[in-house]
Amino acid sequence: MTDVAMLEQETQRFRDDLARVRAEVGKTIVGQPRVVEGVLTALLCGGHVLLEGVPGLGKTELVKALSRTLDLQFRRIQFTPDLMPADIIGTAMMNPTGPSGAYQFDFKKGPIFTQLLLADEINRATPKTQSALLETMQEGSVTTAGTTYRLDQPFVVLATQNPLEQEGTYPLPEAQLDRFLFKFEVPFPTRAELNEVVSRTILKQAVEPQKVMDAARILSLRQVLEKVVVADAIREYAVALVLATHPESEFAPERVKRFVRWGASPRAAQALVLGGKIQALVRGQSFVSVEEIRAVALPALRHRLLLNFEGEANEISTDTIVQELLTGVAP
Repeated sequence: MTDVAMLEQETQRFRDDLARVRAEVGKTIVGQPRVVEGVLTALLCGGHVLLEGVPGLGKTELVKALSRTLDLQFRRIQFTPDLMPADIIGTAMMNPTGPSGAYQFDFKKGPIFTQLLLADEINRATPKTQSALLETMQEGSVTTAGTTYRLDQPFVVLATQNPLEQEGTYPLPEAQLDRFLFKFEVPFPTRAELNEVVSRTILKQAVEPQKVMDAARILSLRQVLEKVVVADAIREYAVALVLATHPESEFAPERVKRFVRWGASPRAAQALVLGGKIQALVRGQSFVSVEEIRAVALPALRHRLLLNFEGEANEISTDTIVQELLTGVAP
């Protein structure tokens, strides 16, 4: 079998596997196709996702459904103002070593030692506690008392946050936001979707999603991404989009220069290319085109733009700025 034929076969299997996962998750989650697609994309890229929306929109149920469908170890941390870093990472416990009365310190692993971590209402914790996730999200490891512990792969953080207008919330710092591959805003369901939610949860017996794949299959699918072609022109387009978010850049439009204080980091370009590869495979392509980059631009860039005082005073949406970049930056 030629390399081209093998890649076509792998692309088809990739599409089929994702379709099966979406179908199983759809047994529990009503609507929200973009959110489900985006979370699966980040999972296959090895990235993390921030989900923003008011309570009760099914964000937690989505993560639970994914853990069952993908057969991944799942843990949930409910972030509160009194949560401490040790409550997430773990702590050293002094245990007796024998009848002589001697003691030794043993590390008791915290809930972060899992594969699918739900950080629920992450912006209700203090910045000190939020920062406990930084190393783990970037390196896939935890360092404490001079010892580094590697986490089992795949490891993905799916964090939910309430809108910052609500009381008792702490804005995530820019360094933490940048660790998330994508950010999605979870919409309120439509009338038809809300009727279906009530029907499934109250009037009918709930249907549990079945296992579709496991950790080994997810890691093998990640290897397929390495074979997807990204032409120089496409990579340059992704880079130009990121540079256009910086007010001091020659690519920046007038609204960016006026309303943006700081633009997206290099991780944004990585997110555009990685997400574009997944989109290409979903569409049955072995190469990334401009359409695939544009398809992931909003979730990849919206949380990486920092507005200045004038932008915040005028209630400018970062989504609006990204949309203007997509129409103004030529491929």
